[in-house]
Amino acid sequence: MRKLILFKEFLKNKCKSSIQLLKRTTLGVCAVMDEVEEPKPDQEILEGRAKVRTSGKVFYNPVQEFNRDLSIIAIATFAKLLRQERHAKNKQISDEDNLVVDIRSPGIKYDDGLCILEALSATGLRSIRYAKEIPGINNIIANDISKEAVNDINNNIASNNVENLVTSSHNDATMLMYQHRREKQFDVIDLDPYGCPSIFLDSAVQSIKKGGLLLVTATDMAVLAGNSPETCYVKYGAISLKMKCCHEMAIRILLQCIEAHANRYSRYIEPILCVSADFYIRVFVRVHSGAAKCKNTTSKLSHVYHCTGCDGFELQPLGMRKPHQKNNNLVKFCLPTGPPVTRNCQQCGSPYHIGGPIWTAPIHSPDFVKQVLEAAPPYLGTFKRIRGILSMVLEELVDVPLYYTLDRLSNTIKVENPSMLTIRSAILNAGYQVSYTHTHKNSIKTNAPAHVIWDIMRCWEKLHPTSQKSIANNKVATTILEKSPEKEYSFELHPAANPASKQKGLVRFQQNPLRFWGPGSRAQAMVGQNPMLKSHKNQGKRKRTDDSESLE
Repeated sequence: MRKLILFKEFLKNKCKSSIQLLKRTTLGVCAVMDEVEEPKPDQEILEGRAKVRTSGKVFYNPVQEFNRDLSIIAIATFAKLLRQERHAKNKQISDEDNLVVDIRSPGIKYDDGLCILEALSATGLRSIRYAKEIPGINNIIANDISKEAVNDINNNIASNNVENLVTSSHNDATMLMYQHRREKQFDVIDLDPYGCPSIFLDSAVQSIKKGGLLLVTATDMAVLAGNSPETCYVKYGAISLKMKCCHEMAIRILLQCIEAHANRYSRYIEPILCVSADFYIRVFVRVHSGAAKCKNTTSKLSHVYHCTGCDGFELQPLGMRKPHQKNNNLVKFCLPTGPPVTRNCQQCGSPYHIGGPIWTAPIHSPDFVKQVLEAAPPYLGTFKRIRGILSMVLEELVDVPLYYTLDRLSNTIKVENPSMLTIRSAILNAGYQVSYTHTHKNSIKTNAPAHVIWDIMRCWEKLHPTSQKSIANNKVATTILEKSPEKEYSFELHPAANPASKQKGLVRFQQNPLRFWGPGSRAQAMVGQNPMLKSHKNQGKRKRTDDSESLE
């Protein structure tokens, strides 16, 4: 009897703690939930120019509105660019006629318009918004493997009166794309899966037209950011590293993965816009054909040597391109010598981790980003954020992969943290370039070598001495500060230290997490029940079983 009373008391306490645990915010892992709620049946969603309803069993994440808004502008800009390229190639019209040709309206079917595939459509909201907000479309296929999702898609297509542009499809996404490898290829393919997109890439790079636009989202940031490098290699073919610049490295890992799939079919990619936002990364790449151009791939990829002590990094290219000795119009491909570092870091004496390969060529096309920024309509719900992030993207150094962070530099040597304007001024005064990156608010993207960055920090430490007590047992900080800087660096304010995006007060970085922030859980239609309720039900199940057995 006593055992039974103890067991009941134990279960009561466990239930209380489980409910409290469920209410906590778990960023980047599950959606933020103030309380456990049943899915709302027949829920109405208003976004952009679309109004859709969901049965409550199909996945929808309101935080992805930024993703959808940005995609709409990017595809609309691409459509205009593609028409100009086709007209220039055919030479059928003069430059003056381009203005007339480009005047197109959304919601109207054009014979020479874009053929778009949304491979994982869920509610169909994205496809319907494409139909109602992007001018110059021929047809859109909204596909999903879930029968419940396709039912919602059909209802939403009818209620939004876009039957002339949007067609539903109940199919496996990869099989559908494989069916379009040879005929009826797509101008645009949008892949926004739950988690890793790699299983869809092989079919996507085959079923897209030459010069087509491929949009890919990856939400498994824990894998891409270095928490599980062995899993990252399995999924993406690259080793991820736990670095402060992990979000940009995640973008570059995904790009090399897409390039690897494309190269198998004598194709290659051209990134035109890549962003890290909230809990995911989103890349916009054009897919081109040409076996000869694929030879350039090795010169676009590099391994990363990451110092385990000071967080510094060096890049080792997989290949090199050199001008031909006899013919300047030809290029000679060769292998680089290496490694680019000694066994231990020259700044702090720590060993290196080796990661990659990652994409080290540019990840943005400034001309395209500028056109997207100019085309952004103010009615979009995330207009201010889009304007801020794209403005920062335009300010980023194009040919500089990865970045340092100011807080990491200061914390390494336990010194007072300088202001961002101060450290940026010192780099500019030294004759190097520097910029922010949209992926981190304390980022320092610069072409200055690592030894220059640490010399600047040593000069700052002389002005603001570190407490000897704080670095007494810190070998990394001691080793760095023991060395004298090669020269004195000036911290006088540089006129270019404060970027225009900051001076204008733009919304440059992601806002604080809101309710439902995070990748969410898989759609109910795929798992058969509410994942959050299932998680609540199973909270501490294994431990309860073990404890109950011990009470016997």
